[in-house]
Amino acid sequence: MLDHRAQTLLKTLIERYIAEGQPVGSRTLSKFSGLELSPATIRNVMSDLEEMGFIASPHTSAGRIPTALGYRLFVDSLLTVRPIGGVELSEIQDAIQPDQPQRVIGHASQLLSQLTAFAGVVVAPRRQQPRIRQIEFLGLSDKRILLIIVTSDGDVQNRILFSQHNYSPSELTTAANYLNQNCLGLDFDQVRSRIMEELHQIRSDMTDLMAAAMQAGNQAIAESSTQYVISGEKNLLDVEDLSSNMTRLRRLFDLFEQRTGLAQLLDLSSRAEGVQVFIGGESGLAPLDECSVVAAPYEVDGQVVGTIGVIGPTRMAYERVIPIVDITAKILSSALSAP
Repeated sequence: MLDHRAQTLLKTLIERYIAEGQPVGSRTLSKFSGLELSPATIRNVMSDLEEMGFIASPHTSAGRIPTALGYRLFVDSLLTVRPIGGVELSEIQDAIQPDQPQRVIGHASQLLSQLTAFAGVVVAPRRQQPRIRQIEFLGLSDKRILLIIVTSDGDVQNRILFSQHNYSPSELTTAANYLNQNCLGLDFDQVRSRIMEELHQIRSDMTDLMAAAMQAGNQAIAESSTQYVISGEKNLLDVEDLSSNMTRLRRLFDLFEQRTGLAQLLDLSSRAEGVQVFIGGESGLAPLDECSVVAAPYEVDGQVVGTIGVIGPTRMAYERVIPIVDITAKILSSALSAP
């Protein structure tokens, strides 16, 4: 726990760093903190905060910058959220009107990007899980098997399975025939329930293959039924904190293209209430180590169906971005729900 003096100095440091983008020294803290403290006292408090991991000293400056841990404390306990302005509120309400769902979702993504000058993203409501038309196994090598799933809407999903058992072509054909006989016309949730009940009746060396196929297939179908709309990725090219490292920026854009990891992160937000903030490494995605994701779930007729969010640098104006995401999620929920 930090005392009031340390909290005030940390809050002031982070606010000045967000505003100016430069390491913050004791003179600046003395000027903006409102505390009557000597420079020596401020330096001592800064030293304590650095030892606790809330701030760090860049090699090129005597000032300090916040760490991810410092940002986390700031967002959770010290942040003063700024109420959204009437002009911005009207802009959101005007842009998100009851319309075709896909158009409304696209408008919400663009709006988040425009209002924050970062990347805006909206995970669309999941499509109904498709039915299975056919499953096949193809041996690629001794330990690698290609799982091929054809769904009722004609979509084809491929996944590579790694096995500890060497299956012959006839064994793979037998496994595929078993699944096709028992799974035709069902979705993967139904298939998993049926197969898991019957696995104890199947040869033990086939059980592992069936279980692996269920897990990989379910993930493939879930990914194919999850779609999101992202807008304003190019805004991040203008963010000095990110554009100074082109290798890191390329990894970030690769993440946007691959979509799977980001969709899984946003899916976590849909299971929580209100706005969630993932700072740096908290996302578990390496390309987002220098970024923050501010996300919130939205509903249709009281049922959570997706997530909206903003992706930007860790040095973002959280007091402004958080209420924008929050109110946009609420207005989107209203626009998509029955009158």
